[in-house]
Amino acid sequence: MFNIIKKEEKGFTLIELLVVIAIIAILSVVVVLTMNPAEMLRQSRDSSRVSDFSTLRTVISLSLANGNYNLASSYSACYLSTPLGTGTTASRCGIFTSAGITSNSSSSSANYRKINATGWIPIDFTQVAGGTPFGSLPVDPTNNAGYYYAYAANAAGMYEFGAFLESKKYTSGSNSLVTTSTAIYESGSTLTL
Repeated sequence: MFNIIKKEEKGFTLIELLVVIAIIAILSVVVVLTMNPAEMLRQSRDSSRVSDFSTLRTVISLSLANGNYNLASSYSACYLSTPLGTGTTASRCGIFTSAGITSNSSSSSANYRKINATGWIPIDFTQVAGGTPFGSLPVDPTNNAGYYYAYAANAAGMYEFGAFLESKKYTSGSNSLVTTSTAIYESGSTLTL
């Protein structure tokens, strides 16, 4: 008389779902280990350091072209991007090799990013023709006692920037930007300060 039609319900079994979840988890772990997010962050910070030094070199060149040859308030000091009390206490900032650099200098936490010669670089960038390309001095992405920017100059108008790099990409191998085993990146008109 009446035929009962039985509907088959289609779906995934619990075991099938667990297998798919396990495969996705394994692939996720492989991707995360391959990409190494911590190294990617270190590379990003190192790229910022290289870019900041390029900008600073350009602005100092413009300042020199304007006739501003006073590149430092003291040619025996190493100027640090960290505010007073947070920088290194090592002689020559732990970066420069010149025996003429005998002290470290930091600006106050209220002034260290100012571009009017009261910041961590003692050059008045407000006098650059066409205006300065930045509103405040760049600082290291971490800017602490381990990673900071350093600046030194001499009376002959030569200057140098230095920073510690942290990524494997920029400190070893064919992409290395450092010349020593100390992972220091140097830039400027001379690399011998």
